[in-house]
This record gives sequence, structure tokens and C-alpha cells, in this order.
Amino acid sequence: MRLQFLGSGDAFGSGGRFNTCMLVESATTRFLLDCGASSLIAMKQFGVSPDSIETILITHYHVDHFGGLPYFILDAQFSKRSTPLTIAGPPGLRSLLPQAMDLFFPRSSKIPQKFEIRILELEPRVQTVVNDLAVTPYVVSTEHVAASLSFALRVETEGRILTYSGDADWCDELAEAARGADLFVCEAYFYEKAIRYHLNLSTLEKHLTEIHPRRLILTHMNNDMLARGSTISHEMAYDGKVVDF
Repeated sequence: MRLQFLGSGDAFGSGGRFNTCMLVESATTRFLLDCGASSLIAMKQFGVSPDSIETILITHYHVDHFGGLPYFILDAQFSKRSTPLTIAGPPGLRSLLPQAMDLFFPRSSKIPQKFEIRILELEPRVQTVVNDLAVTPYVVSTEHVAASLSFALRVETEGRILTYSGDADWCDELAEAARGADLFVCEAYFYEKAIRYHLNLSTLEKHLTEIHPRRLILTHMNNDMLARGSTISHEMAYDGKVVDF
């Protein structure tokens, strides 16, 4: 399995980084974890063909995790994509995606597509097979997004387990999602400052013994974390970073 961080930043471009977006490749499929507003730009900068993406998994409906979908879909239409696309996310996806498209590009959701778009709304703690992926969402916040839930995603394929925290409060659900994962990609927004709906590194470190991931990579860091990079012992993401696991 290979993961590339197309975007490792927060909502505000800290460190000049792109919004959250990860490309994951297995022997049988390529998929994205989140698709923030800048993701199409990042894909083209790193030479990733959007047409090669079969599945997009969304953790929650903030623009830095979800806002790239209208651009992705319109680009696919203009480039004459024919490959089916599956988009899966928390409850509300079927209504929120066309709303976002029409807000950004009026009436764009009404344009017939020349490729099939399959929309799946994931249910908490229910494993769903999404193409070649076994995806189990865990609720890590019920208030971070007004319209829906915020998920951590545990993805299993080819005997490997990848967990991504999304934007998370520390909770037992996050520990369960990440426990024993081959790769745990976790936000560390601040070093120790506690704010609602986001995880800081100090809190994460207190709970790592409950998780035992085989590999941990920190992402979604603001300037507070980025400025401490040389003093942090954990592996940290950056745009373009490639990881085999």
C-alpha cells in the first residue's frame, strides 16, 4: 500500500500547505481520503490524474475536507471522464453535495454527467464495502459539523489497515478506530492547547498506549505545530510525502 499526502494543511493554509487530501494506492484501486478545496490543484501539481481515482472517502463536511468535490466533478465532466466514481461520507452526503455544487457553480448539479457517480452515506460503526475497500466509520464529534457527524475512518484492504482521524475530539471511538492500524494518520492541530473539535499532540501522546498503531503520522497542523517540527519526535506529514506501509 502506498499513501501520498496531496494536502497536509489545515483550513487556513498554515505553512503554505494544501487542504487535507490523501491519495492511497493498492494493487487494485486508487482512492482519496478527503478532498479539501485545494485538492484538484494539488493533484495536478503532483501529477495525479483525477480520472485514475475510483473512490473518494469523506470524513466530514467542512470545506478543507469536502470543498474540492465540486471542482473534481466539474473537471471530470469537462475532461470527458467515463470511469465510474464512488463518493462515500457521513449521513447527508446525497443532499449536501449538490448544494455545494450549486453554491459554487449555480445549477451545476443539474447537468447530466457522462460518467456514473455513486453516492454512499456511511453509518457509524457499520463496515461497508466500497469498491475494494472495507470502510468502518467511527463518530469522533457530533458537533464539529452542524449538518452531520464527523467521522474517523478505518479502511481495510489487501490485509492492511489504514486509519485517518479526520477532525477529532479525543474519544474512545477514535482509539477503537486506530487500534492496531498499520498506519494511523492523525491530526495534531496544536501542540498542547486544547480547543473544541480538534486534537492536540499532548492529548494524543497520553493515549498512544491505548492504540498501538504500527506507524503514526501527524497531519492537519497549524503554525504552532509546524514551528516545533524540529523538536517533535513523531513522523510529520508534508505535501507530497509518500509512505509505503
